[in-house]
Amino acid sequence: MIGWFTVCSAMLAGMAWACETQFAFAGQAPPHCSVVGDLDVRSFTSRVFHNTRMLRVWLPPGYKNPDQRSERYPVMYLNDGQDLFDVCTSIFSAQEWRVDETATALIQSGKIPPLIIVGIDNAGKRDRPKEYLPFPDDTLKPPVLRVRGKDYPKFLLDEVMPFINREYRTDPDPAKTGLGGSSYGAGIALYIVMKHPRRFGKLLLESPSLYAHDNYLLREADRFARWPDKLFIGVGSINEPVDDVHRLRDTLRRQGLGIQRLSVVEQPGAAHNEEAWAQRFPRALQFLYSRPTDQ
Repeated sequence: MIGWFTVCSAMLAGMAWACETQFAFAGQAPPHCSVVGDLDVRSFTSRVFHNTRMLRVWLPPGYKNPDQRSERYPVMYLNDGQDLFDVCTSIFSAQEWRVDETATALIQSGKIPPLIIVGIDNAGKRDRPKEYLPFPDDTLKPPVLRVRGKDYPKFLLDEVMPFINREYRTDPDPAKTGLGGSSYGAGIALYIVMKHPRRFGKLLLESPSLYAHDNYLLREADRFARWPDKLFIGVGSINEPVDDVHRLRDTLRRQGLGIQRLSVVEQPGAAHNEEAWAQRFPRALQFLYSRPTDQ
């Protein structure tokens, strides 16, 4: 959001957050900085991209209890980690996905099992397209001609996931491992799933950007068959890729994915932003992680 900037520090020992927000415009109310539950923020340096970012690891209620020390947990990896848990770290607007609030409520109500959610920070506004696009997007202004999205699977599968599996009590079973994102972050998630089948059992695509390189991702989907066990696709109606989502939905249905494996939610009046993705996230998380009899 233009006109304000945020300085947040994580006190990792207690998982408490202290955020100071300064505004350039008088009279503008600051956002409420908050994280529900334990958010472990780890600095992570990539050999693939030669940069450093944060991994935001949300731990479920009870994770640190002594009687749970042998418990292993399903994992959900989400791109654009800055925008998931706290409005004060969001880099595009004063909005967040409310991942922590949603996951806490669903776990405490028994609608989903306890799980770990890993937010992978993007490389910043300028470099985000470089990492998320396997091919250039001709619509970008200014154009980004040199992209590295083809390297993102190696970054995720060979660097991030082994680190998380070493540091936290994950259940590395692909059937219990999810991947997702929004916009470009959804596009690269789809790319990874198609390039490395059977590594993820759950896929979340919010407002997916699928059009770059002459609809490469949609054309690949037409030829792909080894889909995750469950897919959730969400889209709004305001400046959203509705036609592309319809094409992907039709492809998946034609390949035999029924209502037990595929959920496509169209939200009238919703735009291409974190608020819309937050509104759909409870339904997405419950569809992807609850038992079939609980849906």
